[in-house]
Amino acid sequence: MQPTRILQGMRYRKLRLTTKDVNKGFYKGTGTGTIGRHTKHGGYVIDWTKVRTYVCPSLEGFKLTPFVTKNIQKVHGQYEDGQGPRSPALYLSRWKVENGLD
Repeated sequence: MQPTRILQGMRYRKLRLTTKDVNKGFYKGTGTGTIGRHTKHGGYVIDWTKVRTYVCPSLEGFKLTPFVTKNIQKVHGQYEDGQGPRSPALYLSRWKVENGLD
């Protein structure tokens, strides 16, 4: 008697489990767990003790700044037609300027 191929090569256990490795109906899920339960009438009841809450620490004296400054002004484009930057004519004219007339 020999052990199964999976037990012989324990390396297989470290590979990702996909739907091709198991039978029909396998659902891997996202690993997030549940925050409630389904009722017999088709509803869902949230168990508030299972809901994740994140507490932000005090940011007083915090030295880091955001990557984008808040001093940037919004720039609105000047377009002749109603399509704006999605205009095919605008795309072709810009392509000709940047790539030549090929």
